[in-house]
Amino acid sequence: MRVFLTGANGFIARALSARLRADGHTVSGVDLRADPGSGIVAGDVSTPGPWQDITADLVFHTAAVVSNGVGLAGQWRVNVGGTRNALDAAVRSGATRFVHFSSIRAFSDLGFPDGVTEDHPVRPDGNPYVDTKIASEQVALQAHAAGRIAVTIVRPGDVYGPGSRPWTLMPLELIRRNQFLLPAWGRGIFSPVYIDDLVDGVVRAALSPDAAGQIFTLTGGTGVTCRDFFAHYYRMLGKRGPVCVPTPAAVAVAVAAGRALSLVSAAGSSAAEFNAVSMRYFARTGTYAIGKARRVLGYDPAVDLTEGMARTGRWLRAEGLIPS
Repeated sequence: MRVFLTGANGFIARALSARLRADGHTVSGVDLRADPGSGIVAGDVSTPGPWQDITADLVFHTAAVVSNGVGLAGQWRVNVGGTRNALDAAVRSGATRFVHFSSIRAFSDLGFPDGVTEDHPVRPDGNPYVDTKIASEQVALQAHAAGRIAVTIVRPGDVYGPGSRPWTLMPLELIRRNQFLLPAWGRGIFSPVYIDDLVDGVVRAALSPDAAGQIFTLTGGTGVTCRDFFAHYYRMLGKRGPVCVPTPAAVAVAVAAGRALSLVSAAGSSAAEFNAVSMRYFARTGTYAIGKARRVLGYDPAVDLTEGMARTGRWLRAEGLIPS
């Protein structure tokens, strides 16, 4: 098939593109920065433009602001407006399926039940990322309900692995600088999914006729404590940790750090993501069920945390990011 990806230079999109090409599909895409060798044109999905003149049978919409440090206006413009523009391009191209990347955070960072399933109501909670992901799902489902295009929504868990900015590179940078700590004494629950497993689930969702009009949670299938997950990076750096404190203390430190950052230019800095929202996210207590993806898609995560971190460590060493 002819496949088009938004956010095509991103971590997930790059891994997905490699899989699709290996499977024999023709892949192109759009990102803020062009990469002609990979068939990627320059464009901003939040603004209609020439990037929408595509030819595709299948569209993956991965472009988004993925941040706890960007305000509502910036996230709404990309996460919601960009979704509508990507849908318009897909419809005009005659694509038969649109796969929209949402997030497990559509369930909110607060108050969802353990083992939450896709039929549980989404919950806005005032966090711009959470609220715009929910709104973007509505835009996608509206297009499906109107019969404009068949839509499938995937909600990835905490995606880590070679190249992951939020759950590999940023934590590593903060740990190296002794600027990382965990709330809830490190007992908050993390729901990791290794990038290869996520890509497999996404491809299955895109190709399954039964996935049209459906939403799928895609995690590694188990929750681990934040302490256990991030301890892998401490060991890779030869450090003791993680540093774990009560949640109120962690939030207070994050708020103070945010005030300090407001006095300097910190745009794009990993430290800018170290804020009260992140601390509350690390204090989650629930997990996310993947029974629907197993049943409908045959999704079966194959890379457990030990193996995933071993692969990640090998990549980090090859890149010179951790000691050999």
